[in-house]
Amino acid sequence: MSFPLFRRLSCLLVLAVFCSLGASRLAAELVWNPDTGWRVEGGALAGLVGVEGRTALDLMNRARNRENRGDITGAIKLYSQVARRYNNSIYAPEALYRNGQLYLRRQQHAKAFNSFQEVINRYPNTKRFNEIIGEQYRIASMLLDGARSRTWGWFPTFTQRNRSIEFFEIILFNAPFSDYAPLALMNIARGHQRLGQSEEAIYALDRMINTYPQSLLAPDAYLKLAETHASLVQGPYYDQASTKEAITYFQDFMILFPNDPSIGESERGLQAMRTMLAESKIKMADFYFYKRDNYTAARVFYNEAITVNPDSPVAQLARERLAAVEQKAAAIKPAAEDTEADAPAVAPQKKRFFFF
Repeated sequence: MSFPLFRRLSCLLVLAVFCSLGASRLAAELVWNPDTGWRVEGGALAGLVGVEGRTALDLMNRARNRENRGDITGAIKLYSQVARRYNNSIYAPEALYRNGQLYLRRQQHAKAFNSFQEVINRYPNTKRFNEIIGEQYRIASMLLDGARSRTWGWFPTFTQRNRSIEFFEIILFNAPFSDYAPLALMNIARGHQRLGQSEEAIYALDRMINTYPQSLLAPDAYLKLAETHASLVQGPYYDQASTKEAITYFQDFMILFPNDPSIGESERGLQAMRTMLAESKIKMADFYFYKRDNYTAARVFYNEAITVNPDSPVAQLARERLAAVEQKAAAIKPAAEDTEADAPAVAPQKKRFFFF
């Protein structure tokens, strides 16, 4: 074997061994110690070296010292400088994370959330990924519950529930397979309900049961979906599309989760919606019976009211009205037959022949 070939193979072997060490052995870790300050531990890729490394480390230590003294503004400025000037170093993600914590301490929720998001966008493999998702979820939840952010760290602003919904959507995008994803969708639905946006809430709950059907939150999603549809029902005189949707989801809940503690609540909701639908059928039947003398249509709607909720007082009323329809129809039939019998016979017309 020639020497150049041997040298080439040796280099490839060293490279293979180097790669086999794995990312966990190559990546360095930034550790804080109150006595010694920040220091890089372990890993072949220890970040910056030389003058740049010492400068970045000095900025990080100065920022942490200001943070500990309560000079949040000064600490944020220094951390931002590190993240901007040394964005490819090990210090940058930690600096952005520290900024997020400091903004959160000053109740600047949007800036805190965006700082955490910048870590995920720029350093998706950060070891703090789960921790950051948790912090973002906490920020979104606080805003949804009515927390007021503070401009410049001291001036209170208005509530930002719309912003919380946006933040939950970002969390869902960041970690669609995490435990926070179903929670985020449930909170999105809750936020829309708080804002009176029922259609958007229904869409969020529908995404929840279709995307995460095995989640522990699925029973709550089905029940909330049924209740939200029920809240859109305006009465027996109006369109009953929402009533039918509510019935469907109440039934699905009872079939899929028969042992759920909320099964009684679902049964009451289902009964109320069936009663509403039956009342709507009676209103339609009454219209055809009393206003149009259309006994065929009245029979159809009275029978549908009985079918929808057969054991209810509404069904009993439908049966009584149906009996009245049959009685009136029976009274009209002999009169019609007598009228036909008394009518004079019509003489057959003579055939006419036309000659051309």
